[in-house]
Amino acid sequence: MADSKEQQAMRVDTALIKELAELLSANELTEIEVEDGDRKIRVKRDAAPVMAYAPAPAMAAAPALAAPAAAPVADAAPAAAPVDAVKSPMVGTAYLSSEPGAKPFIAVGASVKQGDTLLIIEAMKVMNPIQAPKGGKVTQILVGDSQPVEFDQPLVVIE
Repeated sequence: MADSKEQQAMRVDTALIKELAELLSANELTEIEVEDGDRKIRVKRDAAPVMAYAPAPAMAAAPALAAPAAAPVADAAPAAAPVDAVKSPMVGTAYLSSEPGAKPFIAVGASVKQGDTLLIIEAMKVMNPIQAPKGGKVTQILVGDSQPVEFDQPLVVIE
């Protein structure tokens, strides 16, 4: 009797899993979970490489249009940034100022103290201030205003 129950529980609906995987891709999700009675199916993918790659070309493209000499510096920045970068603790939208048109919290070259607000990340309509983990000088701002950010994405470099 126990064997038939185990066999029934182990039956996998591959069509459902394929459909869930397609929903992940189509809606740019990283995880989806479906529960049906006692059965629970979770499909998850790692989207970090895609998101880590996406911001770099967007940031490098703007300086390259303004001054071709600036492009090599922008290309070197992503490699150095993760070492000392303040990283995003959540998925959301980064804002560099408290409201549209207001002065940004920080600028490159500005000094910050531990606990100063660097930027805000909006997640699920909640504004979350991201504070400086240490004092120092802001050497790079790796996100733009109103830019979507992923968990653990480098945001700001303080040296």
